[in-house]
Amino acid sequence: MTKKILKQKGFIIGLAIVIFFILIAVFAPYIAPNNPLEMNISCKLQKPSSQYWLGTDNLGRCIASRIIWGARSTLLYSMTVLTAIVIVSIPIGLISGYVGGRTDAVIMRVIDIIMAIPSFMLVLAVAGTLGASARNMIIAMSSVWWAGYARIIRGMAIEVKQKDFILALKSAGCSHVKIITKHIFKNIAEPIIVLATLELGSIILAIASFSFIGLGAQPPTPEWGIMISDSKDYIQSQPQLMIYPGIAIIITVIGFNMLGEGLKNAFGRKLYE
Repeated sequence: MTKKILKQKGFIIGLAIVIFFILIAVFAPYIAPNNPLEMNISCKLQKPSSQYWLGTDNLGRCIASRIIWGARSTLLYSMTVLTAIVIVSIPIGLISGYVGGRTDAVIMRVIDIIMAIPSFMLVLAVAGTLGASARNMIIAMSSVWWAGYARIIRGMAIEVKQKDFILALKSAGCSHVKIITKHIFKNIAEPIIVLATLELGSIILAIASFSFIGLGAQPPTPEWGIMISDSKDYIQSQPQLMIYPGIAIIITVIGFNMLGEGLKNAFGRKLYE
């Protein structure tokens, strides 16, 4: 399987992009040429130089340093949201799909109610109620987005549950917990990984969007969505202030999408053994 994955050119390119941004996030204190929070009004809106690689913004802050530190903020927030979603959705989806009956009906009605409202609007409502902050944004996104994952995982669990080897395990007296954790989950782990990887791009875009409208991370935090929001008044005179963080977002999203598509193509339709 490893050889098959490595043959996917899209996967290799996506992996290189993702690793690049992860390294930037990890080593941001050593890579950034300046303090991303330091303001120097006398140096505002400067052009690129040896001191300010991409120039400075309207407050005299180093754009390159803020983008580098922004990679850390964006990846940390997105990974936290994804982890929370996975932790909640996997057990709920597995239990709903395997147990069935009233348990499945109750869980699915809750999921239907959550998914009946557009997720972005629901997150806006939750984040707005809790207050504007990165923590509340993460809580809001995690509390809403798990439902879609749980529904997909439930469908996969139902499909695996109907396989002959699961029926044989039940006949042999294998415990339900062991069947769920060792056999059903094992056989749906690959598509879950693909789903999670592909969804990271959407999560990054959503985080940038919430920060842009003021419901995510708050200034002066170096975060890509905030950088775009801070520079919207200079879109005509200094468009690079929006272009640089926008490019960072686009490349990161493309990287995760290519990574996910590469995994999807490598795994193909072989989801069960």
